[in-house]
Amino acid sequence: TLDGRTLLAFCSNDYLGLRDHPDLVDALRAGADRWGVGAGSAHLVAGHTSAHQALEEELADFLGRPRALLFSTGYMANLGVVSALAPRGVVVEDRLNHASLLDGARLAGARLLRYRHASVEAAAERLGGRSGALLVTDGLFSMEGDLAPLPGLAALAREHEATLMVDDAHGIGVLGDQGRGTLELQGVEREVPVLVGTLGKAFGGFGAFVAGDEVLVETLIQEARSYVYTTAPPPALAEAMRAALRRVREDHWRRERLREHVRRFRRGVAALGLELLDAETPVQALILGEPERALRWSRWLEEAGLLVGAIRPPTVPEGSARLRITFSAAHTAGQVDCLLQALAACRDREEEAG
Repeated sequence: TLDGRTLLAFCSNDYLGLRDHPDLVDALRAGADRWGVGAGSAHLVAGHTSAHQALEEELADFLGRPRALLFSTGYMANLGVVSALAPRGVVVEDRLNHASLLDGARLAGARLLRYRHASVEAAAERLGGRSGALLVTDGLFSMEGDLAPLPGLAALAREHEATLMVDDAHGIGVLGDQGRGTLELQGVEREVPVLVGTLGKAFGGFGAFVAGDEVLVETLIQEARSYVYTTAPPPALAEAMRAALRRVREDHWRRERLREHVRRFRRGVAALGLELLDAETPVQALILGEPERALRWSRWLEEAGLLVGAIRPPTVPEGSARLRITFSAAHTAGQVDCLLQALAACRDREEEAG
């Protein structure tokens, strides 16, 4: 609901449609009945409950890793991991990484080297003859919808004795047959030692986690300031996210429905003669060029009852302002068609205006 109007949203990150699932709501309610509203203190004081512990263990099992560690938000997870692993070191990052990854490098006092988007060759140039760097990338890029070339980056990390870190906030739960994300999809789950995921997107909740080996997690417990010096997430929320994880693991139809929506949308946009970036994920970028044009189309869609965000520089490069369109398993095929009809109307309205 926006300004009293009910709109159909195509801008949410609730990819699997779990945000209001009864299982999550019931688990949250039961958790609040048992634990109350808040954790009461930091994890390392008295805030780490059996609910947090169970969620960490279940996430680790899901991802096939020895350990997982909860953080309050994805932003805090990235700040904590990068600053803990690369204090005053060298951090090599994709130019279009999440802002929190860039901020983590700055917080670490590291030398930050950014490479051309999704280019293994450019990353290799940045690494040069160095060894021991932290090589960092998103898995699924949030504004483009495309994927990092993880096999190539993993090989590069081995060659340069670098540590590869992947923030798969938009991929986990969505990609791969089992929903384990970009790493599963590209077959590199054993080649990425540091994996960050979020609970605020496909899981429909709030919070984040880092998954890896015992040494990684123990290092973060001691060194990640955004973990040590903050109140733990509410235990009731941890219970809700345990319920979400069960749905992620069992409801394969949600991922298939997402794929069907994306295929349907891309076919429709091609028929309209509009420009999409090349991506087969629930994040679809409709390139419109100038910021004013993107804002105008977003406003017209809102008039038609649809909520779609206009993304402009500096969030995206100059000349690539866009509509960022995201799909959910909660959408229906008819709603995807409604969006396509509204986009056709925007195109026609613009052509008529000359």
